[in-house]
Amino acid sequence: MKKGSDSKSIILKNIQQALQQPVPVPFDVPPTHPTELYQSQQDDLAVVFAEQFTGLQGKFFYCPTETTWQEQFIELATARNWKKCYTDIEGLTKSWTSFPLEWVTEVEQADVSITGCESLVARTGSLLLSSADAGGRTGSVYAPIHVCVAYQHQLVYDIAEALEQMEAKYKNKLPSFFTLATGPSRTADIEKTLVVGVHGPKEVYCFLIDT
Repeated sequence: MKKGSDSKSIILKNIQQALQQPVPVPFDVPPTHPTELYQSQQDDLAVVFAEQFTGLQGKFFYCPTETTWQEQFIELATARNWKKCYTDIEGLTKSWTSFPLEWVTEVEQADVSITGCESLVARTGSLLLSSADAGGRTGSVYAPIHVCVAYQHQLVYDIAEALEQMEAKYKNKLPSFFTLATGPSRTADIEKTLVVGVHGPKEVYCFLIDT
């Protein structure tokens, strides 16, 4: 017992001495703002986002107008033989002049789910989603195909800017849930083999409308 007590006393004494004589930090003081950690954007945000998003197995579509996005989606849905579609976006189901899919009221029944987002993070190719946005908690997770519809003004460069926009938008009433979705769901837990679509959608599409 005495030996153990002596060892403990020595350790405590060394800690006390170290606190009294702090060692200078051997590196520069870290940046105070996250954006100082990496180079700021040089290219158009839409280009940066598209490059990062597609590099993570996302599928990106640029749409000059609302009509273009509907035409491109219908063409895609027909080619992929999607049958049932779910969305919480207000008014979307009534805005189509023609629609080849069946609208369903339960996301579990859908082949594809269409949601909005809070913002698109260009630097990481991520979608910032929240419970306050169209689609809520489930729209981007349960259907095997997730389609996100976003607008040019929702593009930001980094996560810090996206969160600042959230704070400005919701003031002191932030949504109960918000998350970053970066490409399709993936895991390498089983024998370190990458598998896509295990814990969420196996395909993610982003339609960026330039308005």
